[in-house]
Amino acid sequence: MLYMSVSLDGYIAGPNDGPDNPGGDGAAVERLHTWGFTVDGDVRRSGPAGEMAEAMEATGAVVAGRRTVEQVDHWKGDHHGVPIFVPSHRPADPSVANYPLVTYVTDGIASAVAQAKAAAGDRDVMVHGAYTAQRAVEAGVLDEIQIHQIPVLLGAGRRLFDGLPARTELEIVRVIDTSEATHIRYRILH
Repeated sequence: MLYMSVSLDGYIAGPNDGPDNPGGDGAAVERLHTWGFTVDGDVRRSGPAGEMAEAMEATGAVVAGRRTVEQVDHWKGDHHGVPIFVPSHRPADPSVANYPLVTYVTDGIASAVAQAKAAAGDRDVMVHGAYTAQRAVEAGVLDEIQIHQIPVLLGAGRRLFDGLPARTELEIVRVIDTSEATHIRYRILH
C-alpha cells in the first residue's frame, strides 16, 4: 500500500527536491506532513493522524525507491523494525551493509514487491516514493493507495503520478475528512 501526503495539485515535494534539499524549496515537505506530526517532529498519536500512524506501523515490510532511501540514509536501517526493499538498477553502496534490514533488488519492482510480501507475511507492505509507486502501478503490483490530500496548491515540484503509461481505475474504500487533510484510501482495480 502506498502512503503519501500530496498537495491538491498533485505534488509530494517542492521545487529542487534532492539529497541536499529533501522535500524541496519553500518548506513544502513540512506543509505536506503537519497533519501527522507535531512541531517537534514526533508522530501524532490521537485522532485520524494516530489511526494512520498505527496502520503504517502495522505494515510488515517497506518497498522504497533508491532516491527516497538515500535522502533519509535508509532510515539508518530501521523503518519501524521491518525489512526495507529498494528496487534499483544499480547495486547498493557498500555502506548499506551496515543496515542488515535493507536489501537492494536489481531485478525489478515486481521482484522487490514479491520479496517484501514474503517478508511481511500476513501484514501489508508499505510503498514509498513517487517513481517506485508509478512503476508498481504500471507493473500491477500495487493494490491500494492511501492519500493524505493537503489543502494547499504548491504550484511546482515533484508530482506523485507523472508519466503513467495508461489509465488506471480506482475504487474509493474510505474517506476521513479533517481540517488538516482529507485521507482517501483507494483500491486499484486491476
